[in-house]
Amino acid sequence: MPTFELGPNQYGKAETRLVRVERGPAGDRITDLNVSVALRGDLAASHLTGDNAGVLPTDTQKNTVYAFAREFGIDGIEAFAERLAEHFVASQPSIHEARVSIQQYPWQDVDGAHTFRRDGSEVRTATVHHGHYGTQTVSGVTGLVLLKTTDSEFHGFVQDRYTTLPETRDRILATSVDATWRAVQGRPDPAAARAALVEAFADTYSLALQQTLFAMGSRVLQRCPEVLEVRLSLPNRHHFLVDLAPFGLDNPNEVYFAADRPYGLIEGVVRRDGVAIPEEVAWTF
Repeated sequence: MPTFELGPNQYGKAETRLVRVERGPAGDRITDLNVSVALRGDLAASHLTGDNAGVLPTDTQKNTVYAFAREFGIDGIEAFAERLAEHFVASQPSIHEARVSIQQYPWQDVDGAHTFRRDGSEVRTATVHHGHYGTQTVSGVTGLVLLKTTDSEFHGFVQDRYTTLPETRDRILATSVDATWRAVQGRPDPAAARAALVEAFADTYSLALQQTLFAMGSRVLQRCPEVLEVRLSLPNRHHFLVDLAPFGLDNPNEVYFAADRPYGLIEGVVRRDGVAIPEEVAWTF
């Protein structure tokens, strides 16, 4: 007779949408978040027998997010995530670990009072793990779209019988940056980390997107001494020069076709040399 056992498991409330408006005489301020909670602990009975004595309902987790936003405010998404994660572990004997992930959507003030516009596709992120190992916070940004019209080349690569890509000494370089960074202590300034990514992309004469990735990660480490490592995922948003010769026209690097797929995907980690990186909490799903 076969036997079975319960493997790693977790549960929580995913994608609680929260918008908080701070009202004041100098105008309003808006914070727009997507909050996901995942909890682990002594929860086997719920799976094996349906005994929910140790289960904090996911609806309660949602309500906690809203209540904490009112009671404590949102002083940065890292601090808010840490407060929530620590609360779930401290308040529930059956919960041993908590993960709180937050996405923040940027809004720009339009009139200095009550009107805002959504600012592009860029999203700020923070993920907090809290448990017996302490608290680990990972911050980042997704969807940071960057493009430079020159100062980028690509040549000297391997060529075989299937290679059709021509070498180029001048190309458009574009990407949508997904980046995360973490520190052992303190919370690095997300604005400083973002500015470092943008500046390194802009002032690096790129011979490969890999080279640009390393320059961007290194700049964050230079600007933010608390950061131990930076993880980067850079899709290469290809722009191909259109052949206008059939129409009797030249094309001096002016007209391009922007391809959305397939695309090259360059990923890597840049970390401080000789600094011990704490083991990352392994939550596989």
